Amino acid sequence: MPHPLDDFPLHQTPLSMAHVATSDRNAYDRYYFNAHDRSGDPYLVFGLGVYPNLGVADGFVTLRRGDEQITVRASDRIDGVDRLHPTVGPFSIEVVEPLQRLRFRADAPEHGLAMDLTWDGLFPAVDESPHIWRSGGRITLDAQRFAQIGTWAGTFSLDGESHEITPDRWIGTRDRSWGIRPSGDPEPPGRAADEPIEGFWWMYVPVAFEDFALVVIVQEEPDGHRVVNDAIRVWPAPSGRRPEQLGWPRVEIDYRSGSRHPDSARIHLTEPDGTPILLEVETLGHVALNAGPGYGGDHSGWAHGAWRGHGWSERAVLDMNDPSVASMVPFGVVDHVGRARIGDSEGWGLFELGTFGRHDPSGFEDWGSVAP
Repeated sequence: MPHPLDDFPLHQTPLSMAHVATSDRNAYDRYYFNAHDRSGDPYLVFGLGVYPNLGVADGFVTLRRGDEQITVRASDRIDGVDRLHPTVGPFSIEVVEPLQRLRFRADAPEHGLAMDLTWDGLFPAVDESPHIWRSGGRITLDAQRFAQIGTWAGTFSLDGESHEITPDRWIGTRDRSWGIRPSGDPEPPGRAADEPIEGFWWMYVPVAFEDFALVVIVQEEPDGHRVVNDAIRVWPAPSGRRPEQLGWPRVEIDYRSGSRHPDSARIHLTEPDGTPILLEVETLGHVALNAGPGYGGDHSGWAHGAWRGHGWSERAVLDMNDPSVASMVPFGVVDHVGRARIGDSEGWGLFELGTFGRHDPSGFEDWGSVAP
């Protein structure tokens, strides 16, 4: 049957908009958001995804509060999901003004959650470079994404503890990504079981200053070879200025002794005329994306796109000091609140880091290596 989107001139292939152009089971289309004050406690991460070839849609809200991460998540059949007004279980997204204003709501009294937040972009959304990653000759990741930094306004309540979210204090970053990415229930490992990756190193830093925003993305292989490199300055829309490329970032991270926890970082960028820019970032509160939100071998056993049945939802509470949780966090991506400086100017945003296994530039020799 035709899809409602078929009534709009949006088609990229000779298919109904009910279908995607690839038969890859890992096709996905996802929203990601975070919201925090200037401390990171509390810290919210939430999102909603559609997995067309798995027939699944799901969403989640994770709150970091003190030493706990509390997640409410839901999953359902994709049948009947209105892509113009995405809704899964208690979660819904309204695109009020494309690329500028969105509204995220959650109404899950059975899980103690109520949420109504509106996002406003501080700066225009910016395309990231296409992200392609192969493993054993197979495309593991082939994704397009845009990033944006903005503010939040509204209300959030969990277990009767309410927060008034105001744009003067609450900032956040969001991205929209789509393409191919490991999703759903695990596939048989095949060749990868005998040839596991040696390591993974990823850094993602979107931060907002008063007059501009920066988006810095670096992914490196174990020997330091760079496979993703983005460094972009984004100007306010009224300026009419296009985003500027700021060279090849050189990154120095101060890891906490005996761990891979980043306490701070210095990111060396370059103006188009060759003038150096030093971006300094201090990390504050954080959310571990593999402890409830469903990213990368989540400790709680949930993965985006996994089939859990019609109308499924649950709440998970993880004690981040529990040894079984704490031991897994270093093997996933962690989202830190980032307080940034360039000279005397202060900015705020996200410092996201994933580092596990070998990474020669950091001095990590294997999966057990930590900072001295």
